[in-house]
Amino acid sequence: MTGLLGPGDPEAVAVRNPDGASPILFISDHAGRAIPRRLGTLGLGEAELSRHIGWDIGIQGVTSILSDRLGAPYIYQPYSRLVIDCNRQAGSAQSIMERSDGTDVPGNRNLTEGDRLARDVEILRPYHDCIRQTLDERLQAGAPTVIFAMHSCTPRLNGDAAPRPWHIGVIAHSDWRIGDGLIRLLEAETAFHVGRNKPYSVNMEMDYTVPVHCEGRRLPYVEIEIRQDLIGDAAGQAQWADILAGILPRVVEGSGVLAA
Repeated sequence: MTGLLGPGDPEAVAVRNPDGASPILFISDHAGRAIPRRLGTLGLGEAELSRHIGWDIGIQGVTSILSDRLGAPYIYQPYSRLVIDCNRQAGSAQSIMERSDGTDVPGNRNLTEGDRLARDVEILRPYHDCIRQTLDERLQAGAPTVIFAMHSCTPRLNGDAAPRPWHIGVIAHSDWRIGDGLIRLLEAETAFHVGRNKPYSVNMEMDYTVPVHCEGRRLPYVEIEIRQDLIGDAAGQAQWADILAGILPRVVEGSGVLAA
């Protein structure tokens, strides 16, 4: 398939506050749930498309508020992770899922190499090219950059009976300059159950954003996972944005990375 995106489809990448002066750069790989018109609904109903398998519920709302409040650029992916997962290496087993958390995805079966390439070329690559170009421009301008990779996670996965206990996960691989400080402040100033590398950790072979743009460039960063039942509506999103707006700048300032 060629010419995947057509009239009426969203652009492959969205940017909020591109000229924001904050050293913080927000990124969301799974912010949206759009599907190119040519793919229909991937054979799924609304009940499935609105689940966590399709997008990171609530994270765009939280991060958009943070971006505006802090004057920080925010780059995010409008398309559903079911079309192509923008935090996976293209061609990997988890890049275009035929089955996700117990749900078969008919529109992802029996794809040709051309079908897969179109999703890579027209959705995944423009998104990461935008991140790459933004980081290059900030480097050339001498602007310090701290990346916050924003995600949300389902309270239950694979039919788990008990919900995940963590309200927020703080995730990194080898660079904990930001993560350690964030955990300290969250534990000191909130009643949240904070998970270190929970419910996920960085997979340097399969993941894309952190290995390439953060660890690969040796930029200070942290990945955040907020539990979706806490930010599933506008009130929860505003509450979490308010909390994080008071904490994230202090984490960055206290880390010493801006003076490095």
